[in-house]
Amino acid sequence: MKAKIVFALLMGIVTTGIISFTLISVNVGFIDKFFKIWLRSWGIAYLVVIPIILIVGPRIQGLVEKLFAEKVVSDTNK
Repeated sequence: MKAKIVFALLMGIVTTGIISFTLISVNVGFIDKFFKIWLRSWGIAYLVVIPIILIVGPRIQGLVEKLFAEKVVSDTNK
């Protein structure tokens, strides 16, 4: 469980940082307040994404495993 939490925290930092930087630079441009706007947006995005990674992530992983397990079974029956 600790590994999943650390993964979520680190993945959240990387993904929200990259996405918020990209979207703000495209939509606002590199204005004087860019860094302040980016840090605020990054913080908000991070707070939103961590629970999503921890709650929704395992469900999506389970769905993917189920889809691929069914495909393997189907491929075996051919």
